[in-house]
Amino acid sequence: MKRAFVMLALCASPLFTSPALADATGDLGLVIERATGSLLVIDRSDHAAVGRVEGLGDLSHASLTYSPDERFAYVFGRDGGLSKVDMLERTVVARTVQAGNSIGGAISDDGSLVAVSNYEPGGVKVFDAGTLGLVADIPAEGKTIGLVDVPGRRFAWTVWDTGEVFLGDFAGAEPQITALGNAGKNPFDAVITDDAHTYLVGLFGEKGVTAYDLWSDQPEPRKFLTDYGKTEEDMPVYKMPHLQGWAFTEGQYALPAVGHHELLWVDRASLEEVATTPVHGQPVFVIAQPASPYVWVNFATPLNDTVQVVDSRTHTVVATLNPGKAVLHMEFAPRGAEVWISSRDDNKVLIYDTRTREKVAEIAADAPSGIFFTARAHQPGL
Repeated sequence: MKRAFVMLALCASPLFTSPALADATGDLGLVIERATGSLLVIDRSDHAAVGRVEGLGDLSHASLTYSPDERFAYVFGRDGGLSKVDMLERTVVARTVQAGNSIGGAISDDGSLVAVSNYEPGGVKVFDAGTLGLVADIPAEGKTIGLVDVPGRRFAWTVWDTGEVFLGDFAGAEPQITALGNAGKNPFDAVITDDAHTYLVGLFGEKGVTAYDLWSDQPEPRKFLTDYGKTEEDMPVYKMPHLQGWAFTEGQYALPAVGHHELLWVDRASLEEVATTPVHGQPVFVIAQPASPYVWVNFATPLNDTVQVVDSRTHTVVATLNPGKAVLHMEFAPRGAEVWISSRDDNKVLIYDTRTREKVAEIAADAPSGIFFTARAHQPGL
């Protein structure tokens, strides 16, 4: 039936389905087309592009999040732009250039606030999700990164230049900002665990990762992995790992080793390293396949035409795939049946069956990077 609706819509449009027929969003997603500042609207079930939204500025390093009803996407662009996109109408309904250079953002658990972390001039700005009106402007002494949503209309973030970590509470009339101490030298990214319990901060200026227990009344820094790689020479880092892709599986964290061709496995409870896995290159995204023991890994240039699958029980590589040139991102169907992979230099999104690990479809896209399904609307930290 769905495919029949698509065929009817094609009579009116040679490229995409009519927005009037797209009256549900649970099967949809967005692909960032970084070269053209546009978003490709995709349908998971039909393996199809069903629309395009243009005019979003510089998306050379961009991410997005969704409103709780899955209708609106909030897009964070490299040029400091914050754009609100209507998934049904395929339009930009609001846009503000709120900084000189921004690196990401998050939406509060109740969907009422959108926060953006900025490189220039630094700090965090918080906006009303309905109007994009400014709610709060929190300065920082440097580049602000690792911004995540925390339950209770709160956000956590860290600062590259100072190593400081902050927790902001925006539930009241005035924001309450709490300093959580110093994570270490040059935090390059951060992530919140899937249960919103622990905030993990990766360090570039020194070895290690710092954990904060956000269920504690007074979260304090706890460093681990401080000795990894100390006896080996670091390789040049061609692309920083993205910690938003850290995998949480089998009671473990699967972490990218900065400057090394390996994954690091850490026990979630003890924070002790339990294993390492040699892999094809420098890991960028390490993402858990839902409802399975597997994690999928892509790599930094010049080895970025490859994706590997690693078994979290044995810590061994069980499959190596070559989807295309410049693989930038992967996104799983919510129950893990498929993985969608962007190949920037082939101008394609490849779709693989995760059971057979065979390609089942592909979609043309203009220099695709991030892939985001609307199911993210219901997951902390995404």
